[in-house]
Amino acid sequence: MKTELYSISKIFTERLLRIPDYQRGYAWGDKQLKDFWSDLSQLESGHNHYVGVLTLEDVHNDKVVNWKDDTWIIKSKCYEPHYVVDGQQRLTTVVVLIQCILEAIKENNLNYTEPQDIRKKFIFETKDQGISRSYLFGYEVDNPSYEFLKQKIFCEDSDNQLNIQETIYTNNLLNAKEFFLDKLKDMELQWIESLYTKVTQNLLFNIYSMSDEIDVHVSFETMNNRGKSLSHLELLKNRLIYLSTKLDEESYEKLKLRTSINECWKTIYHQLGRNKDNPLDDDVFLFNHFILFFGKSVNNGNSINYRRFRRGYGTNYQEYLLDVKFTTKSLSSDGEEKLTIEELYRYVSSLKTSVEKWYEISNPKGSSLDPEVVKWLEKINRIDSEECLPLIMVSLQKGTAQPLIVKFLTSIERLLFTMMLIRRSFGIDFDASRFIEWASDLSNDETTLEKIIFKMDETRDTLISDKRIINQISDSLKDGGFYRWRGLRYFMYEYEQELKSQSKTYTDKLDWELLSDDIRDHKTIEHIYPQNPRKPCWTSKFKDYSGKERSLLRHSLGNLVPLSHPKNSSFQNKPFLDKVGNSSNTIGFKYGSFSEIELTDNKQWTAVEILHRGIHLLKFMEKRWKIKFDDLAHMVNFLNLGFVLKKEKLKIHNKEIKSDS
Repeated sequence: MKTELYSISKIFTERLLRIPDYQRGYAWGDKQLKDFWSDLSQLESGHNHYVGVLTLEDVHNDKVVNWKDDTWIIKSKCYEPHYVVDGQQRLTTVVVLIQCILEAIKENNLNYTEPQDIRKKFIFETKDQGISRSYLFGYEVDNPSYEFLKQKIFCEDSDNQLNIQETIYTNNLLNAKEFFLDKLKDMELQWIESLYTKVTQNLLFNIYSMSDEIDVHVSFETMNNRGKSLSHLELLKNRLIYLSTKLDEESYEKLKLRTSINECWKTIYHQLGRNKDNPLDDDVFLFNHFILFFGKSVNNGNSINYRRFRRGYGTNYQEYLLDVKFTTKSLSSDGEEKLTIEELYRYVSSLKTSVEKWYEISNPKGSSLDPEVVKWLEKINRIDSEECLPLIMVSLQKGTAQPLIVKFLTSIERLLFTMMLIRRSFGIDFDASRFIEWASDLSNDETTLEKIIFKMDETRDTLISDKRIINQISDSLKDGGFYRWRGLRYFMYEYEQELKSQSKTYTDKLDWELLSDDIRDHKTIEHIYPQNPRKPCWTSKFKDYSGKERSLLRHSLGNLVPLSHPKNSSFQNKPFLDKVGNSSNTIGFKYGSFSEIELTDNKQWTAVEILHRGIHLLKFMEKRWKIKFDDLAHMVNFLNLGFVLKKEKLKIHNKEIKSDS
C-alpha cells in the first residue's frame, strides 16, 4: 500500500469516485453532522485538520465498461476510476457541504472562482459543453442512492426523473443537505469563503490504494470505520457478495446471485426507511427473520421460547450468521453443513419477500393491504407483542385469501388480549414460544393457517374457562386495580372506538399516540373519583367506606376514563359536575373523548355509578374478546366491589342491580 496526505482538492484531481455495491449508503445522522461541523468551526484559518483514512480500490476495465456515462472522461481526459472502500461517509459529507455552499452563494464568485468552475471541480464535468455529463463522486448506477444524489442533492435533471427510490440512506443524504443549508442560510459571504477553504484545502486524508493481492471484501469487514460503525445488515450484505465470488459455479450463476443480493438489499433499505416518521430497525428485522429461517436448526430442532431465545441470540445471532453459517469454510464443508448457491439464493429471496411484509405489518396504513386486514394489524400493533410478528409475517407471505387472514388476525388479537389479562395474575402465563413454533411450521408447510387458528382459539378458550385463572386475575387486581393493568390503554381505546362506531361519525376524538405515549405518565387516564379527594363533595359521598374500599373504588375499571387531552392537576379534585364542564369550562368531559361524553349522562358520581360503569365495561369486554363471565354476580366479584352492594343496600335481581328496599 502507498500512503500520502491529500486535501479534498487534490483527491478530486482527475479521479472518478464511486461507492461499490457491497458498501452501505450514507449513514451519518445528526450526531455525526454536528461533530463534523464543530470540527470545521473550531479549525483556525491556515491550519490543517487530519480527517482520517480514505481507502480506494482501482476499478478494472471489465467493470468500467458498465460506467457508460463516464466512458468519455476516462478515455479522453484520463480520469482514474476508483471504488471508495473506506471513508465514504466523510467524503460524502464533504461533497454534500460543497453542493450546499454552491447553493448558498448562488451566482457569486467564491475566492475568485466562479460557481461553474467549483461545480466542474467537485460535482460534474460535461463533454465539450454538451449533454454528456460525468459525476465525479457518486454511487454505482443500480444503487438507489445514485438517482437521489443526482436529482435531490445536486439538483440535476435526469433521464430517469421519476426513478427515485427513498431509503434510510437517501433520507440521511437529504437530512445532511438540510442541516448544512440551515447552517449557511445566514452566513456572510466572507465566512462562507473561509469555510470553503477549510473544506477543500485544510481537511487532510491518508489515501490507501488497495493492491490486487488484498481481498477488498475482507478488508471492508475489518477496517475501523471511525464515523459510524457498520450494522450487521451491512456486514451481512458484504459477506454474501464475497461468498458469491468464491463459489465453484458458472460465472452467470454467480452474477445472478450477486444481482439478487443487490436487489434484495435495495428492497430492504427501501422498506426499512420507507416511512420517514417510523424508520424500522435493521437488527429487529434481521433477528425476527433469523428466528424464522434458522430458529429450529440452531435450537437442535426443538421449539423456541422467544424470550430465552432472544436472551441467548438477541445480541449474538449475527455471530451465527457471520462466523458459522456464511463463511468460506461452509462452502467447502460436506453433507448438510455445506453452503450451496441454492441455499444462498433461497436465503436472499426469503429476506426480500420478508422485509416487504415486515413493512406492511409495521405500517399497515401505508400499505396496499385490504382495509379489514389493516384494521386488525393496527390493533395488534397497539398491543405491542413482538412474539407474534414472525407468525404474521409468514401468514402474509403465503398469499392467503383475505377472509382467512382477517379470521387469523382476529384470533391472534383475542389471544393477545387474553394474555394481557392473565399476566396480571401470579404464576400463570401463556408460552409465547408457540407463536414461533407455529411460524416455523407454517413457513415449512408443516401446518396450515386454519390449524393454527384452531389452536389459538382452543388455547384462549381453555384459559378463559379456567375459574382458577379468572379468580387469580381478580385477586391480582385488588392491589392497584385496573389502573396498573398493562392492557388498560388498549382496552379503553377499543371501547372508545366502539362508542365512535355507535355515534355514526368518522372523526376520532382520542389520539392513540397521545394515549400510549408513555405508560409511566398517567395524565391521559383520569380517576373520576380522585386519587387524593380533599373536597367535601367527594369525602361526603365516600365517608361510609373504609380506606381499603375507597382505594378499590378509585382504581376500579368503572372509575377510569381516557382523556382526549391531558388536564391540569387542579381538574382532578373538582366536583363531578364541574368535571363534566359547561360554557365557561371548555376542558370538561362534555368536550372530550366519546368515553368522556358518555359520563355526562350521570348527575352524580358515587360508588354505585362506579359499579354500574364497571359492569358495563366488562360486558363490552365479554362481547369484544369473548371473555366469559357466568352472570352479574361473577362480574361484581371480578371487580372486587361486592362490598358496594352491602353498603348501598343493593341486590342482584333478574340480571339487574336494584335497591334492596
